[in-house]
Amino acid sequence: MATNAHNQETVSQAGASNGHGVSVGKPRFVSLEWLRFLLGLYIVIFHTLHHYKDSVPWAEYVSNIGFFSTSTFFILSGFLLAHVYLDPAPNHSFRLRESKLSFLIKRFANLYPIHIGAIIITIAVILILQALTIFPEDVHTTSIRYVIIDSNNDTPAEQLRMWMNNTQLAWATFTNLTLTHAWNPYYLTFNAPSWSISALFFFYLLFPFIAPALRSVKAPLLTLIAINVCYLIPVVLIVLFTQHGAPETGILHRNPIVRLPEFMAGIVLCGVYHRWAVAGGKPTAKLVLSLIALVVAELAMAEYLMSFGFHGVWYYLLHDGLLMPAELALLFLCAIVPYDPSPKWRKIAAYLGGASLPMFALHVPLYLIFSRIEGVLSGQPELCMAGEWRACFDAAQQPTIYFYPLFLLLTVLFCVLFQQQFVVRVRRFLIAHLTPASVAANNKAAAK
Repeated sequence: MATNAHNQETVSQAGASNGHGVSVGKPRFVSLEWLRFLLGLYIVIFHTLHHYKDSVPWAEYVSNIGFFSTSTFFILSGFLLAHVYLDPAPNHSFRLRESKLSFLIKRFANLYPIHIGAIIITIAVILILQALTIFPEDVHTTSIRYVIIDSNNDTPAEQLRMWMNNTQLAWATFTNLTLTHAWNPYYLTFNAPSWSISALFFFYLLFPFIAPALRSVKAPLLTLIAINVCYLIPVVLIVLFTQHGAPETGILHRNPIVRLPEFMAGIVLCGVYHRWAVAGGKPTAKLVLSLIALVVAELAMAEYLMSFGFHGVWYYLLHDGLLMPAELALLFLCAIVPYDPSPKWRKIAAYLGGASLPMFALHVPLYLIFSRIEGVLSGQPELCMAGEWRACFDAAQQPTIYFYPLFLLLTVLFCVLFQQQFVVRVRRFLIAHLTPASVAANNKAAAK
């Protein structure tokens, strides 16, 4: 099979550090590691830069369409899993390269350490900050009980704030422990961005059952159009027939079934890429420029509509489907453009790409820590040195944009270490102890 050799690197099982279980003979797209990293970085910016909008007028424009990052990540996940785990079968079909149980154990072992580690860190940070009360909001809203009802209309903000009672807190704990918290359409709990991990887990559960058929479709481009249209149907219905409040906002935002078309589109796009490669496709200037033009045009349209259009309607449409052509084009562009880095940069790309999901999961507690430390250091830290803690905390200043690049750098470094030193080790432990002996033996035999 012809491949874009400049952009792919064949790796062994031992070298598969990205969590996708790349096996012998399966090439890894180095450029997609960089894309994963940049998507993770942009979601960090999306959720944190708005804190500086009073002093940085352009902050809102930069973080207007952060949902583009999550959607592209879901598509990318489907693409990579289809590339790695599906093998050709008779009659132009495809089959899972290992047992369903083995696949699901690996996926669970990849997600759960990230999620649980992030939840533990988040709850610990919230409880500590609530006790220290460095910033005024730490008194009430920095709480594991505090949630905001999802709405996209003119409901006053104070009416959307809520503190969970004991029953709701217990249910939130259960759903977080079972990776089902994305199914709550009313509000996000504990570590809000972790809903994406919950949705990914649902996608992984379905992958062994839907991926072979999606990868085998005879008309993948038409299938992508059909998936995009189906994705837009519930959005149009909610725009036309609801008040844009709860629970419809939460359903469109994170319901795994509603967001499933993105993951499905990634699987089909994998088929598009491989057909293009087998046919001897070349990344011609015309093709590359066309893909770039599509991405830029759609992003410019989205930025304009989010800034100057009817926010409620366009948010729903752009969030759920209207930007899918640009998301697919960006992924395909990164897959086909020649890229042949040195071994050093391949290794760096693997580390940064592997840290993308921890960046999704950990940036909120990391920002809470960084902003409070910056506030104290920008105030009168000598009071803390003298043991006058309360006066020191009361003198804390609000964070400034000048230290924001340092926050981004420290977040990336922490997430790389978190992935390599915690997630990878726990993943190996879980796979070793959850995989039945017979399944492990079959996997070893298949790898030879």
